[in-house]
Amino acid sequence: MKTAVIVFPASNCDRDIAVALEQATGKKPEMVWHGDSTVPDADLIALPGGFSYGDYLRAGAMAAKSPIMRDVIERAKKGTPLLGVCNGFQVLCETGLLPGALMRNAGLDFVCRPASLRVENNSTSFTSGLDKSRYLNFPVAHHDGNYFADDDTLDRLEGEDRVAFRYVDNPNGSARDIAGVINDAGNVLGMMPHPERVISPLLGGTDGADFFKSLVNALS
Repeated sequence: MKTAVIVFPASNCDRDIAVALEQATGKKPEMVWHGDSTVPDADLIALPGGFSYGDYLRAGAMAAKSPIMRDVIERAKKGTPLLGVCNGFQVLCETGLLPGALMRNAGLDFVCRPASLRVENNSTSFTSGLDKSRYLNFPVAHHDGNYFADDDTLDRLEGEDRVAFRYVDNPNGSARDIAGVINDAGNVLGMMPHPERVISPLLGGTDGADFFKSLVNALS
């Protein structure tokens, strides 16, 4: 299985997610610079966490206009699985691949701590190996993680079973405790918590390893 990680200026979790993907697949991902024009052939593309372009304008807004994103968007529209974590989720919303927006946290503070979340939909390639209603512990580390969408959009997401994860103890004020959503085709997932930071007991947990194993098994 071939994977690719997009690297933006001020990405700070690109190596973390690359290590997680290598652990799950046995192969090093391609690290693709934001200024490149095409993504190498890949079965999965990942947009990592960080503070792309220093979060100027809005978190993810400038990264969404990077040259590489034109190809990423086209591939996603053709069905290539695309995972966005934290800043990657913000980028996905800025591109319009996912609905809604990530706003400043409700308390206006940077939140960095473990968060408990629940699997809401395990019928996607990202979650099929996880039991529905399973509780996971993933770290969060963000200032703009407050997921917002209008009520009609939220109703549609819930009605179409597109909420992938929901917070148990909402750390940022996200609407309806939403921690991750998928697109209508089911091949794009955006989530604020960091599964790549808990892939070994040495890192404090293995729930993230289960997430990546589930994803790889579904796509292999």
